[in-house]
Amino acid sequence: MAITTVPETPRKPGRPPSPYSARPQRTSLGRKVRDNLSGHAFLIGAVLCFVVFSWYPMVRGIIMSFQRTRRGETTWVGWDNYSRIIADPSFWTAWQNTFYFTVLALALGYVVPFFVAILLNEFRHAKGYLRILVYLPVMLPPASALFLFKFYAYDPSEAGLFNAILKALHLPTSQWMQSPEMTMPAMVLASTWMNMGGAVLIYLASLQNIPGELYEAAELDGAGIWRRIVHVTIPQTRLILALLAMLQIVATMQLFIEPLILANGAGAEDSATSVAYLIYQHGFFQNDLNGAAALGVIMLVVLAGFSAVYVRLTAKQD
Repeated sequence: MAITTVPETPRKPGRPPSPYSARPQRTSLGRKVRDNLSGHAFLIGAVLCFVVFSWYPMVRGIIMSFQRTRRGETTWVGWDNYSRIIADPSFWTAWQNTFYFTVLALALGYVVPFFVAILLNEFRHAKGYLRILVYLPVMLPPASALFLFKFYAYDPSEAGLFNAILKALHLPTSQWMQSPEMTMPAMVLASTWMNMGGAVLIYLASLQNIPGELYEAAELDGAGIWRRIVHVTIPQTRLILALLAMLQIVATMQLFIEPLILANGAGAEDSATSVAYLIYQHGFFQNDLNGAAALGVIMLVVLAGFSAVYVRLTAKQD
């Protein structure tokens, strides 16, 4: 029997395949997978924090605002909690006080840091020391700073700091937190002193980005200090001014710790009752968690409305 042999197919010329040629690809692929896994792990952690501590309480509060819980039994009541909260006279008093505080805070706590930043920007020496001095109140715990104002600065006797200054100037003293007329301005003054340091540093960073040629051109045109601020400084920092104005409104409308410590909550003749303190009062004093949730949702809608207006206005400016 004859054996036939099949001729071998000739190989194409080239380098023989290396057994290690695929290993760098697997290593590169594994590195990409590990990098993506670590990135996704950090992302999942951040999302879980938002879900647990922000989104879930928000959704839970909205659901609770349409419910009523008594003796462990929960029933759906629709808009009854909102109707009951709005019919409460303290609801309108709290909103009136909150808007009054916001307006005063914008007039003082928003304008003063801007001009303090302009003043600090003009100094040539001791800039670092002055910035630390301005930012120092922000590093204090808010409760400590407010207790300092309450027992040292706003003491209604002549031993209080502000009353001693007024007496030295031969001006009539004030009862401060015991006076319904002075409660809100006193809280705005304390809040401005505590929180202005952060805004001053942001304004300083924005001012240092303004080209010096603009001020030199304004000076050559004979512009004074005020005209340079109006025609150069404010237009060049308008985006930062708009952003901090929105943040100021959102922060001041959540007024809580100032009336709680300085005015013991409601203040004289409910002159310090804010919406946030009213939520606290419904939830922890009256055991009305559903009413507190409804009031919180109302505040959420109001702040969302302000935010929407801000986004719309800034979009038009851009």
